[in-house]
Amino acid sequence: MAEAAEKETRSNEESTDESEEDESEEEPKLKYERLSNGVTEILQKDAASCMTVHEKFLALGTHYGKVYLLDVQGNITQKFDVSPVKINQISLDESGEHMGVCSEDGKVQVFGLYSAEEFHETFDCPIKIVAVHPHFVRSHFKQFVTGGKKLLLYERGWMNRWKPSVLHEGEGNIRNVKWRGHLIAWANNMGVKILDMISKQRITNVPRDDISLRPDMYPCSLCWKDNLTLIIGWGNSVKICSVKERHASEMRDLPNRYVEIVFQFDTEFYISGLAPLCDQLVILSYVKEISEKTEVECCARPRLDIVQPLPESCEEISSDALTVRGFQENECRDYHLEYSEGESLFYIISPRDVVVAKERDQDDHIDWLLEKKKYEEALMAAEISQKTIKKHKILDIGLAYINHLVEKGEHDLAARKCQKILGKNTELWEFEVYKFKEIGQLKAISRYLPRRDPVLKPLIYEMVLHEFLESDYEGFATLIKEWPGDLYNNTIIVQAVVDHLKKDPQNRTLLRTLAELYTYDQRYGRALEIYLTLRHKDVFQLIHKHNLFSSIKDKIVLLMDFDSEKAVDMLLDNEDKISIDRVVEELENRPELQHVYLHKLFKRDHHKGQRYHEKQISLYAEYDRPNLLPFLRDSTHCPLEKALEICQQRNFVEETVYLLSRMGNSRSALKMIMEELQDVDKAIEFAKEQDDGELWEDLILYSIDKPPFITGLLNNIGTHVDPILLIHRIKEGMEIPNLRDSLVKILQDYNLQILLREGCKKILVADSLSLLKKMHRTQMKGVLVDEENICESCLSPILPADASKAFNVVVFHCRHMFHKECLPVSNTVSSVQFCNICSAKHRGPGSAILEMKK
Repeated sequence: MAEAAEKETRSNEESTDESEEDESEEEPKLKYERLSNGVTEILQKDAASCMTVHEKFLALGTHYGKVYLLDVQGNITQKFDVSPVKINQISLDESGEHMGVCSEDGKVQVFGLYSAEEFHETFDCPIKIVAVHPHFVRSHFKQFVTGGKKLLLYERGWMNRWKPSVLHEGEGNIRNVKWRGHLIAWANNMGVKILDMISKQRITNVPRDDISLRPDMYPCSLCWKDNLTLIIGWGNSVKICSVKERHASEMRDLPNRYVEIVFQFDTEFYISGLAPLCDQLVILSYVKEISEKTEVECCARPRLDIVQPLPESCEEISSDALTVRGFQENECRDYHLEYSEGESLFYIISPRDVVVAKERDQDDHIDWLLEKKKYEEALMAAEISQKTIKKHKILDIGLAYINHLVEKGEHDLAARKCQKILGKNTELWEFEVYKFKEIGQLKAISRYLPRRDPVLKPLIYEMVLHEFLESDYEGFATLIKEWPGDLYNNTIIVQAVVDHLKKDPQNRTLLRTLAELYTYDQRYGRALEIYLTLRHKDVFQLIHKHNLFSSIKDKIVLLMDFDSEKAVDMLLDNEDKISIDRVVEELENRPELQHVYLHKLFKRDHHKGQRYHEKQISLYAEYDRPNLLPFLRDSTHCPLEKALEICQQRNFVEETVYLLSRMGNSRSALKMIMEELQDVDKAIEFAKEQDDGELWEDLILYSIDKPPFITGLLNNIGTHVDPILLIHRIKEGMEIPNLRDSLVKILQDYNLQILLREGCKKILVADSLSLLKKMHRTQMKGVLVDEENICESCLSPILPADASKAFNVVVFHCRHMFHKECLPVSNTVSSVQFCNICSAKHRGPGSAILEMKK
């Protein structure tokens, strides 16, 4: 069985023995302290025999017949001399205003602590128990029971006289009694009985299990968990009984209540006391063991166990061995367990000692975690319960955790925890940094130093940077990049880097870092020089961010050599800061770079660099011929004669053909295609683009003696020139490759054209008919004629004032209206009339008559 160390409060006047250390990692459930002050004085001269606990005070009985009222700290508030011999039991009602006391010499006293109410009786035998009614303070509950050889109930009746009645006798001495609500439970030599005070009926008898044990040496322990649950401990047996109502159909002559044993189990040791703890059970056990020296059975330290009851067994939750004074001389009957229901306090009473056990709170939990060096769990527990803990501070636990990690050599973890634990406390941060410096671990804490809110002294950051500069250039560069430049004195760090560069002037890491430091110090020119020397990718970002365009006007070639694409984009995006003329001038000696710049400029805007288009012809011809022809096509500013001269010199056929056609010399262009390129498809394509009949004639004449060219023409000419013109010119007997296929293709193309024409005609006729029908339906609709309409001839209202008279109105489809008499008489043979207004312009649909008669 695991043993927990006794936690106790030591007074200035005495020291106590400690419990054995718990060797397991399981945390104890209870903590312990001795009840001192007045109790210490009492037990130095006397011995405790019994005690009762009320939520307001304690009542302690002694072997010398004294009863002491104590506060919860053990200070004496009242003293009663009851008897010269041992006090056997003390009973209090729920209000704590009345007390019952019985002693070994047969005396029984029941009296009010704050009133003159009192009862005295002396019996001819020792009285072992007394219990006052829980509601004794009320006038109609003035009852108490006593127990010696028989169980007597005293009730106050008429004239304030006490009337005794025997509840039970004949089964030996009454050893224990507990009164709860309307139920009284008592134990005698034979077992445990329960009496229902309402019906005055005994409802159960729970026999004693082990009859070999003397009931005076191993007394029964009784405890009510609630008004209907009784816990019985006797010997090493525990029974939990539940009082239940009997069903009406089962009553007959039986009591209306019965008892069911819901849990029953045996323990390893003899039971001296019981108390409930939520759904668990606290058991005080009397222990005997064999001495290693004498091999004789002797008394060991009592145990306080917490168990979880099961139907036929129990599960041990915790077990503590208690070092009480004089435990070697105590018997099972000398120990008692009392408890305070409201506060979960448990009092272990022995003749020479009173120990208080209480549930461990969060402070105690943190104490145990710190003792076991579980600092992270302790810190987490403190954070969760920071509003309830009183003894501990989160910061103190955190600092202890950091120190523990440092001692274990886990410097990186310790440094990481500093962020959470130290928070914004700059003094603690600086203290920890110096501590890390002493053990040579500044690098470990460097990543976690605060950079904003709070900010430490510049000296702290400089100290860390110097540490890296001496041993780790890459780490130093990383810190400079990550840390804001205002954390430290930039001038001091720059000078330190310059000093190191004197030893190693080509160190790229230090040069890059120095450029960043110059940037923080707003010395952008120096930073730019270093970046260009290193060909560093951040050079363009630096120029953009700090508007350094005035500083790069003479460094354009360097930028283009480093990254021509980014450099050109940057220059073109900032033409207002560096003009096109300045860039072209700077690149005069580097025509390949000049071409890259002008090419991108032309792509962005065909007109901006028009003054350089003549120059670009040579640049394209020299460095980028694939883009020469697109340039010639898109540019409207390049001199065609100059371009033609350059292309003819370099024998650029395609470009020359384009220039000749653009200059209007299409025949020369076609001739060059046929003679130089000998590409009939391209020649045909060129003729199609020009759409010139003379060109087609020249093409046919040139191709007439070349069978492959004739095949190409037959395959492609059908939609532009009548193929008969070509076919008639072919010499008889000339062998033309794929002639049949070409003729078939011509016929297919012709059929296709015919089909397309017929299809288009059908669509046109169908659409015309559909629109005509739609117009007809529209014109056949009725036209509204009302008082607002007027005659277009006489301009008077179209409808007469007297609608009862007959009238004739003529309405045309164009919506013009006339009185019939206002229309001129038609001279034509046709009876169809037309609107005078519309027919004056043109005669068309919508002008025919729609006559209304009445």
